[in-house]
Amino acid sequence: MSNAPHTDHPTATKVGWLDCASGASGDMLLGVLVGAGVPLDVIAHAVDAVAPERIRLSVEEVVRNGLGATLARVEGTDSTHHRTWADVRKLLDAADLDEAVRRSAHATFERLAQAEAKVHRTTPDAIHFHEVGALDAIADIVGVCAGFVHLGLDEVLVSPIAVGSGFVRAAHGRLPVPVPAVVELLAAAGAPSYAGEIDGTPVGELCTPTGAALLTTHASGYGPQPPMRVTTQGFGAGTRETPGRANAVRLLVGELATDVHRPSPAGPPTSTQLVVESNVDDLDPRIWPAVLQRLLDAGAADAWLTPILMKKGRPAHTLSVLVEPDRQDDVCRVIFTETSAIGVRSHEVTKQPLEREFRTLELPDGPVRLKIASYAGQVVNAQPEYDDVVALAEHTGRPVKTVLAQALAAAQEHLSES
Repeated sequence: MSNAPHTDHPTATKVGWLDCASGASGDMLLGVLVGAGVPLDVIAHAVDAVAPERIRLSVEEVVRNGLGATLARVEGTDSTHHRTWADVRKLLDAADLDEAVRRSAHATFERLAQAEAKVHRTTPDAIHFHEVGALDAIADIVGVCAGFVHLGLDEVLVSPIAVGSGFVRAAHGRLPVPVPAVVELLAAAGAPSYAGEIDGTPVGELCTPTGAALLTTHASGYGPQPPMRVTTQGFGAGTRETPGRANAVRLLVGELATDVHRPSPAGPPTSTQLVVESNVDDLDPRIWPAVLQRLLDAGAADAWLTPILMKKGRPAHTLSVLVEPDRQDDVCRVIFTETSAIGVRSHEVTKQPLEREFRTLELPDGPVRLKIASYAGQVVNAQPEYDDVVALAEHTGRPVKTVLAQALAAAQEHLSES
């Protein structure tokens, strides 16, 4: 297949689609980029510019379950020095790199550091862990970023990602697959994933933290192969030969044939949920608080009442429940058994949640959690948890409004310092 692009579509979008049915790791992505036409020298030059110690890159053609693929090897990475994200950031800033490569590598390392910090309950700059600082991670991330910049893709689309199954031995001991950092990375990006088994047998780790960080940084959308005129394909091999499955990631490069639906990379991911509703006019109102709690316990994401006026002038309530489609039956069971409703209606809605995290405010009388919501990486809302405020007020005998005002002031001070 020719690597030369078509010339009869001068305004076409150049797109790459990554098939991650066998997961993804840093070395697999290095291999697939070389297999798709990126010169090894381009990758090696970028890695040499950043690596504080000598690293050698090599590739060889191998066969994975009958499929030819490119295996990338990163050698000379046995250093035991575990650098922090702050250490790696200094290396990137001082390196003689193309600015697009530097920005991409920055974004990838930052995602990885944030995910690991969340897992280990610390801050990205303070954490010491090999996933960020080890030389092989530096080579993989910088090399892959340089490869994508060289290809000059307008869009990178990624299939649902196979994460594997079973357990893996890591620096922190035996961990379930997918490992916690991979879960955090994919969840934060809204990336679809699924477990992988062969004939019911666990296959181990398919997607590594480095692979997940690289995929979610470069992806502008997720889903099946879009309509495209393919000009090049490459296969990046994993190190293991796995019977019954080609252990390789595939990259198709070409021109987008038609527009493709994809989530905006700048905003939070969306999801489809159901709103289940029923109008009720003959239930003792004292029962409603228990009903709402039972619905939440049954898996509802939210539940609320809206006062309405029904036929014949009867005052009533519309009970509305937001729920994932697979929990609809559980919610309906509560509605029918706990209320006097004799029917429900439902419709799909699109939900776009902001990224959320909790931090702890240390007030003079005790701690209060702070819920922070971010959009496109910027904090747009921060509120003390009201239940914590009430509990602290009861504990100290102070008015709730006084503790709340103190928590709000502490929240503003905390955000201005971070």
